[in-house]
Amino acid sequence: MTPIITVFRRSPDRGRGLARDMRVRWALEEVGQPYDVRPVSFAEMKEAAHLALQPFGQIPTYEDGGLVLFESGSIVLHVAERHAGLLPDDADARARAITWMFAALNTVEPPILELATARLLESDKPWSAARLPLVAGRVRDRLTPLSDRLGDAEWLDGAFSAGDLMMVSVLLRLRASGLLDDYPKLAAYVARGEARPAYKRAFAAQYTPPAGERG
Repeated sequence: MTPIITVFRRSPDRGRGLARDMRVRWALEEVGQPYDVRPVSFAEMKEAAHLALQPFGQIPTYEDGGLVLFESGSIVLHVAERHAGLLPDDADARARAITWMFAALNTVEPPILELATARLLESDKPWSAARLPLVAGRVRDRLTPLSDRLGDAEWLDGAFSAGDLMMVSVLLRLRASGLLDDYPKLAAYVARGEARPAYKRAFAAQYTPPAGERG
């Protein structure tokens, strides 16, 4: 059976590949697993049918036969465990790759999301100018050791893995802030992820502009 993922009917990022369904699309493309999508509007995300799949009213969800999953990290891990190509065969290397997935989502992404909130949603607040450098500093506190650990390696731990897929997806959120430019090794790392054919296929598929914007 072909898995089905839910995606934004109209992505709020206007095609920049930052919606979390992109991570799942990329994983499925890496392992060569065809998939279908079910676009949902913001209103439909809060309706009973979608809440039965995702209790918090978000995307993506993943359906494969009787299995229903939500949370992009969980879905990517499931895909990686069921198909060759995203997790090493060696048990220790496999555990390390999964650890990098958790690091991307639990350690690196939270301050990046906080920075995005500060820049996009709180810039008009009287305390914004004082708070923004503090938030940016928290992001740098994650990027500096991550860059040091990556060093001159191509990927975080040997061959490309689901850990790299998640980390690159998280770091892409920094592009608009300019912070990634201060870390050339991480910027090059992200560029390598974007250059992968599977990423390019996923990116091409993840956004359909509204009818009035199509050329």
